[in-house]
Amino acid sequence: MQTKLGYLIPTRENIMRGESGTRSLLDAGRRAADLGFDSLWVGDSLTARPRHDPLTMLAAMAAAIDRVNIGTAVLLPALRNPVVLAQQLATIDQLSEGRLIVGAGIAADAPAVHAEFAAAGVPFEKRVGRFMEGFRLMRALWQGVEVDWDGRWQLSGQSLAPLPCQTGGPPIWIGTASDAGLRRTAKHFDGWFPIGPDAAVISSRRNELLNHRGPEPITTAVYLTIAVMDDRAEADHAIDTYLEDYYGMPASLMRSVQACCSGTLDDVMGFLRGFVEAGCEHLVLRLVGDHDKTLESIAAARRDL
Repeated sequence: MQTKLGYLIPTRENIMRGESGTRSLLDAGRRAADLGFDSLWVGDSLTARPRHDPLTMLAAMAAAIDRVNIGTAVLLPALRNPVVLAQQLATIDQLSEGRLIVGAGIAADAPAVHAEFAAAGVPFEKRVGRFMEGFRLMRALWQGVEVDWDGRWQLSGQSLAPLPCQTGGPPIWIGTASDAGLRRTAKHFDGWFPIGPDAAVISSRRNELLNHRGPEPITTAVYLTIAVMDDRAEADHAIDTYLEDYYGMPASLMRSVQACCSGTLDDVMGFLRGFVEAGCEHLVLRLVGDHDKTLESIAAARRDL
């Protein structure tokens, strides 16, 4: 099976530059699709790292760009009512004619994220329970039957429409690094979608995931940050500056927990091959620097994967 390549639409980066328009984002998605990329992704945050709303962006991409998968990298479902979210995701899956993938996470334990949950009126505590129950409820609603539910949310013989295009709902890939998260992913979800820190760790953790999973197949994807430049020093500086601006933390710290590569095209392709060899079937790329040039370079060299 050919390794699939995804492109992260720079919703956060545009907001950081003071650009609120969406035309350039849709144009970037079309460009990646035309170059043969297999999927387009958007991130999620309200106030911690403001950006365009991911569900609205996915709906626009579903209508404007065909052929490729679209997905969230990653969605924070605990911030949302699962009944409303189930309807939104089902609608996007219909708009895309079954091309939606839901990448999801529980949210990092950080002050800005605590404040984000408070701003949305959602308790940060017990967010794992909200996350798991929310997905159970959404999947029940996606069956097209009347649902009775007595939990954090209350339903009595209620049903949802439209149903997703994909029977039972879109695949759900979980972004997690913890032991408990790995076990939950293996038991309940369709894919694993980590951020790093390197191919060796991903390979080892993937083996653990497969041991928990048993014989049922599960997709392994990975979220990677790359800067492709002829001058390695320039690429290093670009990615370090990007990480510090984006996260407000030292670049060395972020590189220690997130898989990043800065260097020439050969350097980056070697880096990507490491994750393919580690068993990753879908590489989602967050680009630093000239996006058009990098997309073209990666597309031309992807046969090396």
